[in-house]
Amino acid sequence: MLLKRITFIVNPNSANGATGRQWPKMHLKAKDRLGSFEVLITTGPGDATRLTRQAVLSGVDIVVCVGGDGTLNEVINGLMNEKGSLESEVLLGYIPRGTGCDLAKSLPVPLNLERALDNILSCKNRQIDLGKLTCRDHRGLESYRYFHNVLSLGLGGEVDVRVNRTSNVFGGFLSFMLATLISILRFDKKRVHLRVDDFFDEEVTIWNVAVANGQYHGGGMWVAPGAAINDGLFQVTIIGDLSMPGVFWNLPKLYNGKIYEHQKIIKLIGRRVVASSAQVVLLDMDGEQPGRLPVVIEMVPSALSIICE
Repeated sequence: MLLKRITFIVNPNSANGATGRQWPKMHLKAKDRLGSFEVLITTGPGDATRLTRQAVLSGVDIVVCVGGDGTLNEVINGLMNEKGSLESEVLLGYIPRGTGCDLAKSLPVPLNLERALDNILSCKNRQIDLGKLTCRDHRGLESYRYFHNVLSLGLGGEVDVRVNRTSNVFGGFLSFMLATLISILRFDKKRVHLRVDDFFDEEVTIWNVAVANGQYHGGGMWVAPGAAINDGLFQVTIIGDLSMPGVFWNLPKLYNGKIYEHQKIIKLIGRRVVASSAQVVLLDMDGEQPGRLPVVIEMVPSALSIICE
């Protein structure tokens, strides 16, 4: 039996409320497999960060997130502070239960509960990179956050606003697809000053810029084919000055891995990205909308250890 202190951080509202309904059965299976552990239930935004930090400071060995990418992002931010990891020995477990669950497409994290519990029992893990962003929050104040998957600016932030205001009863793919289609129709392209490391420094007209640690976001959009979550590098995808018909015509390329075939879609590789604009440009961070430009995005290599296959 696993002789480690485990805390589960559970978002009952994830998966459109299905997690809350199914948690009693999930809890029994987990208890049967892992033995005793602590359960902390979130009740609103920010809870997962606060509860994770509470668990880490109490001396827990493993924090298991039960929720979607947004909940996972909060848990990760509970494991980190402005200088880095609160406690480098703490392992992160993940049972994906959400609208997007895009990290599970870039990292071998099983969607099956029994397999996920087996992984937690074995403690098999690998180190992953994180991105750290400094931006203006909704009050206009400077704030920092970490992200595990993708930070995007432009259309992605608009999509987040729409997804988070509506029911996700149709599941992640259809919810994000519908929100994307509506947002395209209502979105005005933005003029952004973008700098990547010391080799790219230009003002560009964009639909969206994705600074990717993982390969997928938005419920399965393959925005960064080839990105690796443990190579210490961002893959930056700039969706440039396409016409609206051109966006719709090329939308399938965002799902089939052929995104870079279009000449106005640019791929860059770097460790630091700085973006600003005279316009209001919203951010998307792991499916959440944390604020707006200006933003500084920095790579944090091997930032934490996550349990996976």
